[in-house]
Amino acid sequence: MGPRGGGGVRRWPRWVSAAGLAFALVATAGCESEPDPASKPDGRSRADARTQPEDAGGAPGTVARVCEKPKPGPAKAPSGAVTVDPSVPGDLSAKTNANPAGTTFWLRPGRHRLADDRYAQVEPKKGNTYLGAPGAVLDGRRINQYAFGGGAPDVTLRHLTVQGFVAPHDEGVVNHDSADGWVIEHSRIQFNSGAALMAGSGQRVRYNCLRGNGQYGMNAYKGSGPLRDLVLEGNEITNNNRHDWETKRPGCGCTGGVKFWAVDGADVRGNWVHGNRGTGLWADTNNNDFLIEGNVLEDNQGAALMYETSYNAVIRDNTIRRNNWVEGRRSAERGDTFPFATVYISESGGEPRVKARTNELEISGNLFEDNWNAITLWENADRFCNSPANTSSADCTLLVEDIDRCARPGIAKAPLYTDCRWRTQRVDVHHNRFLLDRSAVDCTSMCDRMAVLANYGTYPEWSPYMGEKVADAVTLKQHNRWRNNVYEGSWTFVAHDPSGELGFREWQGAPYRQDAGSTYRGGDGG
Repeated sequence: MGPRGGGGVRRWPRWVSAAGLAFALVATAGCESEPDPASKPDGRSRADARTQPEDAGGAPGTVARVCEKPKPGPAKAPSGAVTVDPSVPGDLSAKTNANPAGTTFWLRPGRHRLADDRYAQVEPKKGNTYLGAPGAVLDGRRINQYAFGGGAPDVTLRHLTVQGFVAPHDEGVVNHDSADGWVIEHSRIQFNSGAALMAGSGQRVRYNCLRGNGQYGMNAYKGSGPLRDLVLEGNEITNNNRHDWETKRPGCGCTGGVKFWAVDGADVRGNWVHGNRGTGLWADTNNNDFLIEGNVLEDNQGAALMYETSYNAVIRDNTIRRNNWVEGRRSAERGDTFPFATVYISESGGEPRVKARTNELEISGNLFEDNWNAITLWENADRFCNSPANTSSADCTLLVEDIDRCARPGIAKAPLYTDCRWRTQRVDVHHNRFLLDRSAVDCTSMCDRMAVLANYGTYPEWSPYMGEKVADAVTLKQHNRWRNNVYEGSWTFVAHDPSGELGFREWQGAPYRQDAGSTYRGGDGG
C-alpha cells in the first residue's frame, strides 16, 4: 500500500547518517518550537561585511520564519463554507462525505479528531477547500495513519495544523495517495511519523511549516504515474527524520528534509531548510528540469543538497552554510578519505536529449560558508543499468527504455556504452563564493575539499567500464568545469580519484585546467 520511498540512494562509497544533534520536540496540540536561535534565515553572514566582487555569488533575500509566525486563517467562516465542529469526533470526514465536490470547509478553533480507526481519514472530493481558523488543529493522536487521502484532484488546504499522525515508513500524512493539483499553503504539518506530505503533479506547496516529522517533510514520489510540475516555495523545512531511519535501516537512503523521485519539472525556491537529520534536499533517480533558487540551506547534519542519477538543473543564488558537520566529521573519524560534500552531484548532469529549461547542470551565484567540504562531482564506475551495483534497482536511465538491452555485447558499443549509465557531465560551477573558517567548523583536515572523481571500475565482471575509464572521463572529458569563483580560507582540491589531492595552482594547471578566472585567498578564512 504505500508509495516507494527512495530505493536508489545507496552509493559507492556509502553515506552514513548520523544520530546526534536532534532537537527535542514534543508532539502536543498547538505546540510551537522556536527555531534554533543560531540559525537565522536572513541570508546574513560574516561574509557580508567584506567587499564582494561583482561577479561573485552573494546571499539571497530574507526567508520567512513560518514555523514561528504562520499566516492566520479566517476568524469567521467564509460565505457558503461548511463549518466543522471540533467537539464532534469525525465531523470533518462526515461532512466531507455529505457535501458535493467543490465545497469549502471551515474548521473552527480547537482540536479536531477523526474516528478511532487507524485507517480513518478525510477523503476529499474534487476541488474541495479546507480552511483552518486560528487555532484549528487536526490531531491524529498517534492513532490515525493518514489525515487526507484519496485520488481527488485540485484540493486546497490552508491555515491548518496537522499533527500526531503515524504514517508508515515511506508514506505520507497529507495527500497520502499523491493526487494531482493540490495546493497546500500556510499550514503546519508537524510531529507526524513518515512524511508530512506526499506529492502529485501540479502540486503547490507554499509558506508551510514542515517540521519534526519522523522521516521526511515531503516525499515527492508518485507510484501510479509521472510526477510533473511541482512547486515548493517559501516553506520552513526543519528537524525532519526525527526517527533516524538511516540508523534503523543502514544505507536505506530514505531520510531528510525533502526527497524527490522521478519528478519532471520542479521549482524549489525561497525555502528555509535547516536542522534536518541527514540531507536537506535530495533528488534521487531520474529527476529532471529542477530550479533550486534563493533557498537558505543550513545546519543540516548531512549534505545541504544531493542531486543523484538525475538530469538538467539550475542551482543558483542559495545561501548554504554549516551543513554536513555531523556526517562529514563521522566519515573523517572513521578514516574514510572520500570527499563527502555539502552539495553532492552523483551520476547527474546536463543532457540535451532530455527536454528541460536547461541542458546543463549549473551551480552559480551561491554563497557557501563554513560547510564540511563544498561540491563533489562523483560518478560510480560500477553503477549502470543492469549492474548489481545499481542501487536504483530496476530503474534505468531516461535514454534507455528496455533495461535488458544494457548487457553484453551491445553495452560495450555506442550508443549503449554511454546511454546505459547516468553520467556526471556538463556541470558548470561558476560565480560562487566559498568561505571556510576551519576553526568555526572545528576541523583540521578533510573538511576543506572540492572534488571531481570516480572509483576504479571493478564490478560486475562483464562491465565495459573497468579500470580508470570513468575516472578519466568525469575528470577530463565530460565538460565539467569550475570558473570565476571566489575562495576564502584554506581549500584543497581532489581530481580523478580520492588520492588525487591538489593545491589551487595544480587544480588550475594542466591537465585539469579548472577555475579559470577564479580568486583564491588562502589562510584560515576567519
